[in-house]
Parts: sequence; structure tokens; C-alpha cells
Amino acid sequence: MTDPNMSDFYRRVAKIEKARKKGYGFEAAGTLGRSYYAQPAPRRKSVLGPLVFLLVCGFLLKGVMFSQVGADLYNQRVTNLMQGEGLDRVGGWLMQADPVTLYVAEKVNGLLLSLK
Repeated sequence: MTDPNMSDFYRRVAKIEKARKKGYGFEAAGTLGRSYYAQPAPRRKSVLGPLVFLLVCGFLLKGVMFSQVGADLYNQRVTNLMQGEGLDRVGGWLMQADPVTLYVAEKVNGLLLSLK
């Protein structure tokens, strides 16, 4: 006849060994174990990084377009957008040649000339 306490003990030990093989750890209740000291820092979600990335991409796109199309045609197209209705005006305002766009266009022209 087997002792029911021993069979319960072996069943619990098997359960613990199975959990350890899966990578689980055990800590006694009320102690400061590894999970207390090794908690990952809470991540703060910031909108600043993606916003800066979008702005840089927008200025690069505008600069390359300005460089490829030329100043006269670019300004003519922006003027046509400004005379439109609704979102065309917003697009025209956003696509105006600003100092950053002119700087990027100058650098793109310099890069293209050095490649030729």
C-alpha cells in the first residue's frame, strides 16, 4: 500500500520540475527575490520621435522635388495649389519653399553633380 502523502509529494515535485524546464522560477511569498530587483523600467510612449521623423521625411521629399522640378515650375505648382479650394490650399501652404527645403535642394543638387 502506498502512502497518499508521498504520491502527492511526487506529483508536486514533478509539476515543479516541469515548470522549471519551461523556464519558470519560484520565489517564497513575502521575500524580495529576483522579480523585485529585475523589473524592467516602464516604457513611456513618446510622440516626439515619430513626429520628428515625419518632419524630416517631409522636408527631404520637398527638397528633392524642388531640386528635380526646378524653382520656377515648383513655385508655379504651389501657386496653383494655393488658388484651389479646401485641402488644396493647405497642401499649397505646406509645400511652399522654405529655407529648409531650399537647403535640402541645394545639397541634393550638389550630390547629383558630384555623382556625374
